[in-house]
Amino acid sequence: MATPQLIFVDGTFAELAQEMADFVQVGEEVKPLLEQDKREDALDLIVKASHSLNGAPEKDFTPAYNLLIHLVLQSEEPKKYLPTLCANLLKPITSSPTHGFTLASNALTTIFNLLDKSNPLRFNVFMQIVRFIRQNSQFDLLKPRLKNVEGWLQEWKSDSESQRKLYVEVSDAANDAGDQEESYFYLLKALATFDRDNQEEVTSDEAQKLSLRALRMAISSPNRFDFNDLRSLPSVHALSDSHPVYSQLLDIFTEQDLEDYNDFRDEHQGWIENEKLDHEKLQRKMRLLTFASLAAGTPNREIPYASIAKALQIPDEDVEMWTIDVIRSKLVEGRLSQKQKVFLVHRTTYRVFGEKQWRELGTRVDQFKTVVDRLVGVVRQAQTDVEAQREREQQELERKMANAGLGESEQRGGNRGGRTGGARQTRQRTDDDD
Repeated sequence: MATPQLIFVDGTFAELAQEMADFVQVGEEVKPLLEQDKREDALDLIVKASHSLNGAPEKDFTPAYNLLIHLVLQSEEPKKYLPTLCANLLKPITSSPTHGFTLASNALTTIFNLLDKSNPLRFNVFMQIVRFIRQNSQFDLLKPRLKNVEGWLQEWKSDSESQRKLYVEVSDAANDAGDQEESYFYLLKALATFDRDNQEEVTSDEAQKLSLRALRMAISSPNRFDFNDLRSLPSVHALSDSHPVYSQLLDIFTEQDLEDYNDFRDEHQGWIENEKLDHEKLQRKMRLLTFASLAAGTPNREIPYASIAKALQIPDEDVEMWTIDVIRSKLVEGRLSQKQKVFLVHRTTYRVFGEKQWRELGTRVDQFKTVVDRLVGVVRQAQTDVEAQREREQQELERKMANAGLGESEQRGGNRGGRTGGARQTRQRTDDDD
């Protein structure tokens, strides 16, 4: 979308309307209406003649449209004229084939931005902008604005049906641009607008048509491996009655494996081809999903090459290639041990998480708890051994210190006796001795 435009106009409504009427060559018809102050009738004539602006010189296009937009927004009923303006802008700008898209985009953006943020008319203008973007293959320009859509719909107080129309329009634009992820995302948002408590609504033709489209996109996408968000929608669940074969296929991709897919093909021979689905892409996807299930269901986290080859129905020499592919798909993390001929699982993605998975998780938690308990026991025993060793070392130190103290005491006593005796032996006799 183009950058917002500001409009600067000067003059009364009658003056500006006459100027605009003269530009689109209805000045003579409009003049008496303005003299009688029939503003709405005059504006109606101007808007009907405004298609000629698409052939106006490039330098006059934006000023002329800015003036026309200003006049329309001064009307008591802008919604009466805005559809015509938007429809004209969606048509080719014949005077400027090179810059026509930018000129029309600027004009549409100006209309959108000049309307009050909470004005419901913004919804209709934005719908036209999305269609304009789609027909000109410029989805990348719209994409950054899509983060605002949910908030805008709340401001405009749009009902569920209007929200659904906009989401489908955005999904179509993304799909035409080859952005399958965005297309699928907004298609799911459209499906979520159906009242899940209204059985008649979720089983309507529109709901079933959109649900089937989403299902086909999901199973055909090479990068989508989680189908639980889709299968949780009531309208998709209702496909089990309206399109039971499609519903069965979705169940297979959600939680079953390659063998089940092959059985499905045998049961419904030619159906996949008749529905214009790509068997090779579906089969490849099922192999990756089967690998993920195999990894998730392996208690010891080691999968022999032979088990992988059997589950994926491939030659042994292709195991490493498929292992690399499943890692790239981010379904599984791990490493190959070519020496042991096993794949060591580090992490895996659960395709569904039900009662069976809870039991497996409980078993692994118990195993982990046992390992932790053993580790804690080893650590505690080591702590006990260290403390005992410290106590022995302390006792040994105290014993040595005690022995050392005793020997020093005895040595001091002996030295004192020797010094006293020597003093007596060397003492000189004096007169006092008599």
